[in-house]
Amino acid sequence: MPTALVTGANRGIGLEFVKQYAADGWKVIATCRNPINVGELGQVPGDIAVYSLDVDDPVSLSRLVSDLKDKAIDLLINNAGIHGPRGVTADKIDLNDWMAVMRTNAMSPLFVARALRQNIAKSEMKTIANISSQMGSITNWAGGSEYIYKSSKAALNMTMACFADEVAADGIKVVIYHPGWVRTDMGGPSATLSPTQSVVSMRASIASLTMADSGTFLNYDGASMPW
Repeated sequence: MPTALVTGANRGIGLEFVKQYAADGWKVIATCRNPINVGELGQVPGDIAVYSLDVDDPVSLSRLVSDLKDKAIDLLINNAGIHGPRGVTADKIDLNDWMAVMRTNAMSPLFVARALRQNIAKSEMKTIANISSQMGSITNWAGGSEYIYKSSKAALNMTMACFADEVAADGIKVVIYHPGWVRTDMGGPSATLSPTQSVVSMRASIASLTMADSGTFLNYDGASMPW
């Protein structure tokens, strides 16, 4: 069976990916910062291995790569992310807050993908799915507010579009998803989609990807999203 690696796997969309792929018989490598206190993740049935990974910590990432050795990874889901302070105006943005969100949301996914490139290249599916947001779309979200989160997702989109071009020679597909407005801790209780609905749709899209889709920004249902 294929193998999926999910970052930020202990809650929200990441946890739902783990549940659904495990239920379908996939081998799942579920990563989170604290593999001891994983909550609901520890109760999910299936072939699931939980590993420690702080995506912002190079030592933690190196340890994961060493632990996985040459294991083939069919699908990497770069899901781990943070929102940061909400609603701050330009004159109130704190540099350290901004840098922290940019690091987690835009830089760390590239470092994770880069570190696992050979594992992905030796698999059958050779796919990297990155969880972004329509808030990273300049076309759709050019208005003010939420500078920190929006800019981090826009940066993620560009970073992964560039990486898609770089790894095309390896046959690796790299796509970027807006998961919809999902009822998670980040999305809030008023969101229009459940994690189950979002992930079911993204999985259907992931299963149909070809190299022609690599480097694209997609809605959770597979429709094209504007940059």
